[in-house]
Amino acid sequence: MFTSETIRRRLFSCIATGAITIAALAHAGGNSDAQRIVAIGGSVTEIIYALGEEKRLIARDTTSNFPPQANRLPDVGYMRALSSEGVLSVNPDLIVAISGSGPKETVDVLKQATVGYVEIEDKFDAQGVVSKIEAVGVALGVSDKAKILADKAADDLIAAETMAKASGKSPRAVFILSMQGGKVMAAGADTAANGILKMAGATNVFSDFTGYKQVADEAMLKAEPEVIVMMDRNGDHAADNSEFLAIPALAGSLAVHNGNIIRMDGNYMLGFGPRTAQVVRDLASAFAKIVASK
Repeated sequence: MFTSETIRRRLFSCIATGAITIAALAHAGGNSDAQRIVAIGGSVTEIIYALGEEKRLIARDTTSNFPPQANRLPDVGYMRALSSEGVLSVNPDLIVAISGSGPKETVDVLKQATVGYVEIEDKFDAQGVVSKIEAVGVALGVSDKAKILADKAADDLIAAETMAKASGKSPRAVFILSMQGGKVMAAGADTAANGILKMAGATNVFSDFTGYKQVADEAMLKAEPEVIVMMDRNGDHAADNSEFLAIPALAGSLAVHNGNIIRMDGNYMLGFGPRTAQVVRDLASAFAKIVASK
């Protein structure tokens, strides 16, 4: 839990641990003058809007779809499949990108360009949200505004996590990224999905591995999830409830048997930005109903 002391130390901590990269520090003095900013990463864009600095934005990436008005900005491509030509074509004077943007070759070119490039670390917990807000504030030269937003986010996250843990019970959950070809791709540790499950009071049944991996039928049977959490989306990765019944390892689970399947917009659920406290509340409320029905 945050204390007044941790709040005072947050900015130093996010610099020391890498939430603000050396690139950000190098440009921190001049970035308050940047008026042609490209935001890469939905949470970065959302924070810029929450700071009231959206008039400085000239473009964003495909994952940046909140608030809705962000969709009016030119789209420079998906954050993990960027091209240096596409990003630089809008003539930015600053690029603020979430860590993990890529490919690496493109990011290397952007970092070597004459345009300022700031990389914001993405961590999947409450402290990560707060540090991210302050890091974006430093990048844009509006640290005072960012501190106000970060303090509010910290208080909101404390309240949300307290509410999530109030029952003292932790449902066993699996986050399914996709079910293509009848193969379950599930979230392990060190993922945004694992982070939000934990914050909302659930236990990730696959925290024994890291990243997103295909799970063998035997492992799924042994895991016995009580609830399935998925992104609500269309296309190849979409799955309706009938598809769970076609996978024997899932069909007999408590989650499928009881219809405990939660779907939520992926950018909202996994963004780890200003709305994360509300995500925690939404998931925790859904989990509480499942626990109460046992």
